[in-house]
Amino acid sequence: MAGRLLFLMRRFLLCAAVALLSPFVSLAQMGAPNSARSSGGSSVITTPIPSAPPKRELRGVWIATVENIDWPSRRDLTPEQQRKEYIRLLDAEKRAGINAVFVQVRPASDAFYKSDIEPWSKWLSGKQGKDPGWDPLPFLISEAHQRGMEFHAWFNPYRASMDSVTSRLAPNHPYRQHPEWFLRYSGKLLYNPGLPEVRSYITRVIQDVVRRYDIDGVHFDDYFYPYPEPGKTIQDAQAFAQYNPDQLSLPDWRRRNVNQLVQQVHDSIESTKRWVKFGISPFGVWMNQASHPEGSATNAFQGYSGLYADAREWLRQGWVDYVLPQLYWSSNLRVAQYPVLLEWWSRNRFERHLYIGQGAYRMLESTRSDTTWRNPRELPKQVRLNRSYPTDVSGSVFFSAKSVVANPLHTTDSLRLNLFNYPALLPTMPWKDAVPPRAPERLMLTRTGSVVTLAWRSGPAAADGDSARSFVIYRFARGEQPTPDNPARILAIQPRLTRMEHAYVDTTARPGTEYAYYLTALDRLHNESRPLNVSTLGSAGGPVLAKADVEKPAATAPAVTPPVTTAPNPGRPAVTRPATTAGTTKVKVVTKKKKRGFFGRLFGR
Repeated sequence: MAGRLLFLMRRFLLCAAVALLSPFVSLAQMGAPNSARSSGGSSVITTPIPSAPPKRELRGVWIATVENIDWPSRRDLTPEQQRKEYIRLLDAEKRAGINAVFVQVRPASDAFYKSDIEPWSKWLSGKQGKDPGWDPLPFLISEAHQRGMEFHAWFNPYRASMDSVTSRLAPNHPYRQHPEWFLRYSGKLLYNPGLPEVRSYITRVIQDVVRRYDIDGVHFDDYFYPYPEPGKTIQDAQAFAQYNPDQLSLPDWRRRNVNQLVQQVHDSIESTKRWVKFGISPFGVWMNQASHPEGSATNAFQGYSGLYADAREWLRQGWVDYVLPQLYWSSNLRVAQYPVLLEWWSRNRFERHLYIGQGAYRMLESTRSDTTWRNPRELPKQVRLNRSYPTDVSGSVFFSAKSVVANPLHTTDSLRLNLFNYPALLPTMPWKDAVPPRAPERLMLTRTGSVVTLAWRSGPAAADGDSARSFVIYRFARGEQPTPDNPARILAIQPRLTRMEHAYVDTTARPGTEYAYYLTALDRLHNESRPLNVSTLGSAGGPVLAKADVEKPAATAPAVTPPVTTAPNPGRPAVTRPATTAGTTKVKVVTKKKKRGFFGRLFGR
């Protein structure tokens, strides 16, 4: 418990330090009530621009395992207790509208998965190196995928131990074999970023996970070189002398060391599994404008010079697929205003995804350094500000999962009932994959009273070999304009899992109301197929014929056992769990192939 409190206190002190670094606000931050001018001449949006809910948006949470912050809650839980706790956590996040989790699998050169390279984590089994009796990672990934969530494996690359007491390290901890790889700084043990052997080792650890597990992404946080502390010196002079052939200055050499690791990890992921994403969550301020002409109109600690983390260069070089800056400050903190930093990052993403790290935890701590966090409207306002940059900001990630579940100041209610009320597809990454999957096949519909059942088969693999990973079901009532851009018309985003036969039962259809249903497929990187559609028009409680060009009559289709339906959220269609198939029922349904109409043309295929 003491370690957890120290970890969270450090987060608080970092945010408080920003407020103490400068007693003034730069002129660039002053302006009209609703906007200001940034250093790049762009307008800073300070009042959210009203907008429709986005169809595509990443909505994530960090699940921290270090010091048992989020999961597991204690070191002494049994595997069954750990599983139940994780399921409860994911279910709560799903209810809040979350569609991606960033789970810490390597907090301190230890493992939350079976590894031949590093020891089991003490935060999993109670003692570093002790076998917990199961490999949690396949379960953690599978449970996320079953809920339609991406799973990003979160690694701390350089942190080797939360203290410097080496006698507590497991016999197979890397320190035992290579003590020359490590530095001691401020009571912690760290890998030396200046050593080529260290970069190769860290890359090997990450590539091992990418190769063996079905993860969707690799994620780093803000820990590179350590946060500076008064009177402390990084003891890397020997590596600086030995591995600096270009005679760089010490700061430039340290930045190059980090850059080389980032590039090396990126290249190894690309060569192993091209679909796995790589992203980093740096400190929220790259450089202040007073220190660098490309910097932000802030007066705060700087990741570029303080941590030797050049996030802007990673983006410019295309070494990361997304950047997730930690903007844990309010709209009114004068030295690091949220709107100013949001606008800066939106201009410096270099055509990669920009997600924003939101400080949900700030409402659970002392807020004397930033009292705006006492206002329950602040976090929802920040999400709305993000959406005011619809072509630049692609989502939010909240620190941390426990804070979202705690519902501080009822802000999670605001997400669940308002901002995240409708489901969202994850954003595409065309630089990784722009080929859409093949459409589903043999879409069939039956209606009995108010219950409408859809059944279909997965389509064949696309030209790039990718198959459907999930399906999107849209519903439109008579008189509603079909469009693929309105998430309010998405009934469900249903994972494919391992079956070829799929079904969905809609229990929210109103008797006597006619509906058109559209079905699309999503591939691993969330490209969407052309739609298929069927209609209830003319049904009298039995099988119906879709209004489409007839190629040949459909034969028989599996009958569907109705699944358990989750309680509908206010204003949101109910979402059902995937149904199982058994038996047969004749249904005359033909899918649309030639005359796709307005909806099909909007999809572009």
